[in-house]
Amino acid sequence: MLVPLTRSKFEQIMPLIATGMQYKYYWGKSASFLQRLLISVVSVVVILLVQLLFKLDFSVIFIFGVFSAFFWLWYPVFQASTRNAKCRRYKYSGFFRGRVLDWWITDKLTGKQETVNNKGDLVIIENREKRINLEIGDDTGFTVEFDAPLRPAHKAIARGQIAEMIVMSNRPDLSSIEEFSNIYIPSRNLWVSDYPYVREDLFNEVSLRLRENQQEKPRRRRRPESQRSREDDQY
Repeated sequence: MLVPLTRSKFEQIMPLIATGMQYKYYWGKSASFLQRLLISVVSVVVILLVQLLFKLDFSVIFIFGVFSAFFWLWYPVFQASTRNAKCRRYKYSGFFRGRVLDWWITDKLTGKQETVNNKGDLVIIENREKRINLEIGDDTGFTVEFDAPLRPAHKAIARGQIAEMIVMSNRPDLSSIEEFSNIYIPSRNLWVSDYPYVREDLFNEVSLRLRENQQEKPRRRRRPESQRSREDDQY
């Protein structure tokens, strides 16, 4: 099932400014934080040296100084917002509901390190990450493949489970899908993602509304003519 979304609803679900979860994603580990902090310190030192050498206007130096001093704090917001903007450039979007057709585990090379062993030989250590791969599709034949870092909660994923996501396209009929968000499995209340593209609260609101609309409303049974006559006689 693929339901088109209005532009306003899409922009609500796919925010421009980084959410808390997106900020946390780009905050990274301690090594990333220390790298940003080092850049902040070096930038402030360079600005102070420029001020001493060229006697620039204090107000300009102050603005650049504050901007550089808090680089470690605002840069994750910039990274997430830039990534969000790339998704929001698509003109059309839709809410897709399909099923997990298949899943499998792979290893992804994330980096290499060179070191020297006790014998003085050069040793290359490969850093690998286990990732879960999902194939999602529906009855129309539409399928997408998606991968994300493997988490313990992913043990609950099984073939046939309903899976939902936001898809993006530059075609009004959504006949060509250019990008899609992280995946939600409602039966397990489980998100499968590398990057948390969507606002989960608004996504779940749309998901719940569509599920309610899909439920068939109970129909009133038509009473036989003889029964209606008897009941009408009682009034």
